[in-house]
Amino acid sequence: MRGTGKKPIYAIATWVRRQPPKVKAFLAVVSGMTALVFLRFIVHDHDNLFVAAEAVHAIGISVLIYKLIKETTCAGLSLKSQEITALFLAVRLYCSFVMEYDIHTLLDSATLGTTLWVIYMIRFKLRSSYMEDKDNFAIYYVVVPCVLLAVVIHPSTSHHILNRICWALCVYLEAVSVLPQLRVMQNTKIVEPFTAHYVFALGVARFLSCAHWVLQVLDTRGRLLTALGYGLWPSMVLLSEIVQTFILADFCYYYVKSVVGGQLVLRLPSGVV
Repeated sequence: MRGTGKKPIYAIATWVRRQPPKVKAFLAVVSGMTALVFLRFIVHDHDNLFVAAEAVHAIGISVLIYKLIKETTCAGLSLKSQEITALFLAVRLYCSFVMEYDIHTLLDSATLGTTLWVIYMIRFKLRSSYMEDKDNFAIYYVVVPCVLLAVVIHPSTSHHILNRICWALCVYLEAVSVLPQLRVMQNTKIVEPFTAHYVFALGVARFLSCAHWVLQVLDTRGRLLTALGYGLWPSMVLLSEIVQTFILADFCYYYVKSVVGGQLVLRLPSGVV
């Protein structure tokens, strides 16, 4: 019975895998739009999606903590991704304190604390298992452009210019923070379970955050974009959310496929992430 239940799923997965890139991209867009419509009807307060996104991110970090404590190894983890994550969380936390203090401030505080602990474990306690040669993404290729972009394109609100630049910087950094982790997985081709769970949690969190912004724009009929300011900033906020989601979409597909197939270790084919 179990095998027959999986056959339709395998058939669909096989069919999708055989499609050309343009068809896969179209199917991804259709699936995303379907998920958005579904969320719009079942979640009445779309602010809950943003809270859920941060909660899922915190769960992902908790998975990392469990991995580091139980297996006493940080193999497969990107220190650079964790450092970029800590940077954008610290900047966002600063913005929360000086611009708007709410539930997101508490969630960011908890997530930043756990992220700093993960960094400490990788840098000092578990340094011998850190795959430094695989974690070879040059972070200045993304951090420097993010800083320059934040200086040029930022909110046009009444807050101090420094605070507005910081706000933009944390949005841009968050969009690219997972890239070093994806590079590590690209280099190793084999992703152990806890790391795969963590990255999948990031993918879910990014999708929920993106859904929050898209649905808010739809519900306000575009007025939210006006409230964010004028110029390119409103478009950059949405673009950053969409970029985050699509960066992880390919990995999430292979993650789900691996889980459905009962594989504990995720093996990525060439060209993924």
